Amino acid sequence: MMAAATTFRVLVADPVSEAGVERLRQGGAEVVVRTGLDRQDLLALVGEMDGLVTRSETRVTREVLEHAPRLKVVGRAGVGVDNIDVEAATERGVLVVNVPTGNTVAAAEHTLAMLLALARQVPQADRDLRGGNWRRGRFTGVELKGKTLGLVGLGRIGAEVALRARAFGMTVLAHDPYVAPSRAEFLGIRLASLDEVLANADFVSLHVAKTPDTVGLLGRDRLARMKPGARLINCARGGLVDETALYEALQAGRLAGAALDVFTEEPVTRHPLFELPNLVVTPHLAGSTQEALEANGVLVAEAVLDALSGRPVATAVNWPSLSPLEAEALLPYIPLAETLARTYAQAQPGPIERVEVLYEGDLAGLATSPLTNFVLKGLLAPILGEPVNQINARVVAGRRGIRVEEHRIQQCPDHPHRLTVRVQNGRQRGSISGYLSAGGPRILAINDLEVEFTPSRYMLVTRHQDRPGMIGRVGTLLGQHDINIAAMQVGRAGPRGEAVMVLQVDDFVPDALLARLSQLDGMGEVRQVAL
Repeated sequence: MMAAATTFRVLVADPVSEAGVERLRQGGAEVVVRTGLDRQDLLALVGEMDGLVTRSETRVTREVLEHAPRLKVVGRAGVGVDNIDVEAATERGVLVVNVPTGNTVAAAEHTLAMLLALARQVPQADRDLRGGNWRRGRFTGVELKGKTLGLVGLGRIGAEVALRARAFGMTVLAHDPYVAPSRAEFLGIRLASLDEVLANADFVSLHVAKTPDTVGLLGRDRLARMKPGARLINCARGGLVDETALYEALQAGRLAGAALDVFTEEPVTRHPLFELPNLVVTPHLAGSTQEALEANGVLVAEAVLDALSGRPVATAVNWPSLSPLEAEALLPYIPLAETLARTYAQAQPGPIERVEVLYEGDLAGLATSPLTNFVLKGLLAPILGEPVNQINARVVAGRRGIRVEEHRIQQCPDHPHRLTVRVQNGRQRGSISGYLSAGGPRILAINDLEVEFTPSRYMLVTRHQDRPGMIGRVGTLLGQHDINIAAMQVGRAGPRGEAVMVLQVDDFVPDALLARLSQLDGMGEVRQVAL
């Protein structure tokens, strides 16, 4: 396969599969593979990059992001993004993408491996035998059949664990407030409260993301509510379990054992927990299989290439979550949303207090939140001195107190996919509407005055009084300055009333000529739009 022309530079800062690196190259990226960078080397290198790929080792802090003015996307070759400052990335307009599906099977299988290791004391027996002892009676285990597994979290990995646990003859309880009962019924398990899961499960396994609400999820109080003699597995995220409280519960024998693949601080090689004989530990290995690493590398490469090419990314963390079908359906409308907003921002510049985006017809049935972000980008980027893109547009609008609203109307008799942007500042209101034609974005009206045209590179937009000779005087003045008019459309409220005129011209119009046009009798204002 012939590689595309290089257009982006991407730093691969943690080990990913060679297939992933090759996919980036095939997609037109110049790839710099530099793993194990210290802080200073990372800061020195990241400023030249458009994309950054990590796993869990490299920490993408606010400081790193501030040293990366070109950076457009950070790709995490895995699920968790706790090593990335997502808030800082969003503020700077940097998209954060992850790979939530690549290591699902690997993580589920590792959870079962830890479950079996706990039940049969495999690591302890291994160490004892290697130490020269043959003590079968010391390592009597328990069977999984007939035991209850409690899952905290029933997402992709939790569901895969449930299926495998049922094959061992286990009863499965699960706590997940975001899962429908029908989903649990399909998996053959029962949903329960967290307290019920902790009180009844012989084994408890965590499968939730790390958020402010889940940090310390199992502290001293909840660990005390677990069934006496139960065993705990955490292959999800460090910090979900209070490690001091867990140490106390294991040392006192209230819990029979625990298996940890993740820790509050990583990497870690010394910890009081490691001194306990009823603990099984692995160094964050749940997603580390050959198959998962290869899949993650390729999937994160494709997500990074989509982001750099301006295509919607279904696995974006700081962007509305879209399925591949939703992303495909929205893609054609992105130019429409941005073109309408950029045209309005230049044709009628000024402060903004409120933005309403109206989706009509077919558009009303789509996941339109990303399109609103593109509208805000188009409105704000031409008038602000700071970078604005579809990632940080809502953050930037919020900082300035701009209210943003979306409305939908299913029926649209004149056009099946009409989009209208309404802008308000105090008592001043303005609007622009358009639709997606076979030839691309087409504008229908400005300030509710019908003036249908296809946007071009250079346009003049006037507000004037409809009176005889106005169009002729504008055309004559442009002709005298060798400005060719390619097309013209006029919309008006009524004879001799308020009117809008759009002139599509072949060249950029100098400011001095704009000033002369604005001085014509009956002319309100003349604005130049450059797309």
